[in-house]
Amino acid sequence: MAERAALEELVRLQGEHVRELKLQKASAEQIEEEVSQLLKLKAQLGPDEGKHKFVLKTPKETLTGKYGEDSKLIYDLKDQGGELLSLRYDLTVPFARYLAMNKLTNIKRYHIAKDFDIAGQFDPMIPDAECLKIMCEILSSLQIGDFLVKVNDRRILDGMFAVCGVPDSKFRTICSSVDKLDKVPWEEVKNEMVGEKGLAPEVADRIGDYVQQHGGVSLVEQLLQDPKLSQNKQALEGLGDLKLLFEYLALFGIADKISFDLSLARGLDYYTGVIYEAVLLQTAAQAGEEPLGVGSVAAGGRYDGLVGMFDPKGRKVPCVGLSVGVERIFSIVEQRLEALEEKVRTTETQVLVASAQKKLLEERLKLVSELWDAGIKAELLYKKNPKLLNQLQYCEEAGIPLVAIIGEQELKDGVVKLRAVASREEVDVRREDLVKEIKRRTSQPPCIC
Repeated sequence: MAERAALEELVRLQGEHVRELKLQKASAEQIEEEVSQLLKLKAQLGPDEGKHKFVLKTPKETLTGKYGEDSKLIYDLKDQGGELLSLRYDLTVPFARYLAMNKLTNIKRYHIAKDFDIAGQFDPMIPDAECLKIMCEILSSLQIGDFLVKVNDRRILDGMFAVCGVPDSKFRTICSSVDKLDKVPWEEVKNEMVGEKGLAPEVADRIGDYVQQHGGVSLVEQLLQDPKLSQNKQALEGLGDLKLLFEYLALFGIADKISFDLSLARGLDYYTGVIYEAVLLQTAAQAGEEPLGVGSVAAGGRYDGLVGMFDPKGRKVPCVGLSVGVERIFSIVEQRLEALEEKVRTTETQVLVASAQKKLLEERLKLVSELWDAGIKAELLYKKNPKLLNQLQYCEEAGIPLVAIIGEQELKDGVVKLRAVASREEVDVRREDLVKEIKRRTSQPPCIC
């Protein structure tokens, strides 16, 4: 205990020192060094029931130069000491900085509802295949419709640009143009390349011959025999890894969800290998639905060089990860529920225990306790004598599917009246059979909450 107390005091003093440096507007290098020391001290403390938490701030220079043309999505701000910080929806760069600062070389991380990353030196394509498996599992479980995961490799893109005659200095900016092919036709992309970015028309045409192709492992094998691409070392490495990836995806049972798409570019500069992006497949709009135009719903890829950018000795840690577009998925779910005139469920509660008459609080408490003990997600209104109508309205507003109603007659007969909120159908169920009946009715796949 004494050692921990001493360490906590060191953390406090170091934290104050960092704040003083910021107020004094010390150099970024000095602040970075002291923050690194603070994080090392906090790491020594270890977990303590969630009490010791810290915010990893992201200086502007950490994000600069990592996103290519997507840099416009970085938002700048200053803390109270005047240090220039930045915000961006992407967590990959701060994660890579964290690995470098703490000298971590092997970790698996997930960020609730959004991100998943694997860092470490492993055999090729095994972690990448796991990421794609996780992405497919997430999207399938959300039941938002059929989807397709496009995959490509930055090495194939760079090799393709090289054999087509794109100058090295234009690789990234042409890559950003290619990435727009899922939104605009090829002619518009070509006009941007030639008219705005100064690419020769014949070079753009050669690119067009490649980027309009998509398929499965057969396309990979076809390109391995391509007389131009097969002579490029980068493209050959990327195609070899993609062939291996498809073997693992077949073993995971998700190969039918994956498409090798040469137009997929992912505009972020830090990707170094396999890249992927999940899109919803457009289906005929149901009555009342507007056509969905939300873009990709999940994406990710391999970024083997990012950690080394933050390590003083340039030590690299291979990484691969994915991110789920939570806001876009929410918009899809809300639109579909509105079209079906269904309410968004605001609770996971399966059944509300209600009473039909006054002075039945004790009986409601007994019944809700029985349901809790049986693993049923149940609740009741926190009123002694709530009106039945108010209880039923609460279920409709919250999206609770069932109501277990008890009254004087039900207690005499040893039954509970089970009401389906949506259909308003009611049936008397023997008290001893209630748990079984509720589980039977709620065993279907739940709606998205």
